[in-house]
Amino acid sequence: MKRNFYYFPLFLLLAFGACDGFYEFPEPTDADPSSGQVDFSKTIAIGSSVTAGVMDGALYNRGQQNSYAAILAEQLKAVGGGDFNLPDVNAEVGQYVLSPPGSNIGRLILRINPNTGAVVPAPIMPGNPLQPFEGNRSEINNFGVNGMNLAAALSPETGNTNAPSNPQFNLHYARFASNPGTSTLVGDAAAALANGGTFFLFWLGKNDVLPYALQGGANESLLPSDEDFELLYNTALESMLQANPDAKGAVGNIPDLNSLPFFSTISWNALPLNQAFASLANGAFGEYNQALDDVEQAGLISTEEKSLRRISFQPGLNGFVMEDKTLTDLRGMGIPSIRLSNPGDKVALTLATVLGEAVDGSPTAIRGVTVPVGDEYVLLPQEQEFLEEKTNTFNGVIQAAVSARNERLVLVDVNDFLNQVASGLVNAGSVPLSNSIIPPNGAFSTDGVHTNARGNAFLANYFMDALNQKWGSVIPKVNPNAFIGNDLPR
Repeated sequence: MKRNFYYFPLFLLLAFGACDGFYEFPEPTDADPSSGQVDFSKTIAIGSSVTAGVMDGALYNRGQQNSYAAILAEQLKAVGGGDFNLPDVNAEVGQYVLSPPGSNIGRLILRINPNTGAVVPAPIMPGNPLQPFEGNRSEINNFGVNGMNLAAALSPETGNTNAPSNPQFNLHYARFASNPGTSTLVGDAAAALANGGTFFLFWLGKNDVLPYALQGGANESLLPSDEDFELLYNTALESMLQANPDAKGAVGNIPDLNSLPFFSTISWNALPLNQAFASLANGAFGEYNQALDDVEQAGLISTEEKSLRRISFQPGLNGFVMEDKTLTDLRGMGIPSIRLSNPGDKVALTLATVLGEAVDGSPTAIRGVTVPVGDEYVLLPQEQEFLEEKTNTFNGVIQAAVSARNERLVLVDVNDFLNQVASGLVNAGSVPLSNSIIPPNGAFSTDGVHTNARGNAFLANYFMDALNQKWGSVIPKVNPNAFIGNDLPR
């Protein structure tokens, strides 16, 4: 069965369509560049994948050199900023960050499916596995590490190369850790700040909610408790502040995951069926639908739940069969907890690689039709509400932490910025920025999670706005239109 997701035309409309009410970044000023009340002579950045420069699902040269932190640091040179050294990966392709050990899957690019015409992310083969950093570790300025949550940033096991099977182990940190197995990411960044550092960027916390979301809410153990998050966050932030009592910093918060195209590129009704296949699929669910009628009549489920669980396909675009753990558990009666996807669900971009495919080559085992899509591919409405609550709570912790240290810190509301992008309110020179992966206007790289170079340029400008407003700096902004987005589909 061929897959055809029909989302490319939608994103062309988002990318090129007119939109009222754009938020314009301020025009270039005639004022002379000034550092204001901040010393930018040595900037240290600490964070997770966006700070590191992960793009297209991999850490590679172009992404690393065009992270928001690297772009910002380059602009700071006009107001006394110094060099901004990266733990270079020296890889043109990189290795896909979710690749299994020993694989050689590289970064993602957009490809056109020759059979369907659909545009989907696909990996480059082969990739470039991460290698140990060979430069001077004491001169590193960017301590952004892919996959880094707060607990990992404070744990020496994260860089313990003697125990790579440890679930906390992170090769992205171990490759440049000052003392693998003993040092921590926060400790290394704080030591760099103490060694002549004057200003820092702090953007940790995002990965304390993102992994749970990317796995479709299937594993709640990936989320810290509110109390643990507050303790870990303040511990990490205070470590940076104590490293140099005179240093000031900019702090990013956690984006609303609804603003990420990872959860909006694939539609809930992304399953195209012709009349013959729809009729054939409906026949496979005749007994299942009859069993729902029986349990409703027995009072075990409501009429509303029976309607939700009923599976019926039509010619054209359909919802797909998916697991739903929030349904009444009838498995003891041989009735699975499944239903068709609906507009309330958010579908992971990764579903594009498996939806409509035959499982193990069987012509009757079709993913999303006769084989339900697993929980890891869909965020249910209840999971979305839970994530929103967690994000709001954690952002409240971040807000309070910055407010308590107001003289030295400024909050950069990345959450608000990406929501503006998602609403079509951000542009530069009347050229819009959209929360899509489709070039040229898409802000996100092909993985649907990490901003691309053009998105990072806008983000760097947003940080500069916060610094200029807080401390009277005049940092010259970049022209986002000078930075490329994603490559055109091949």
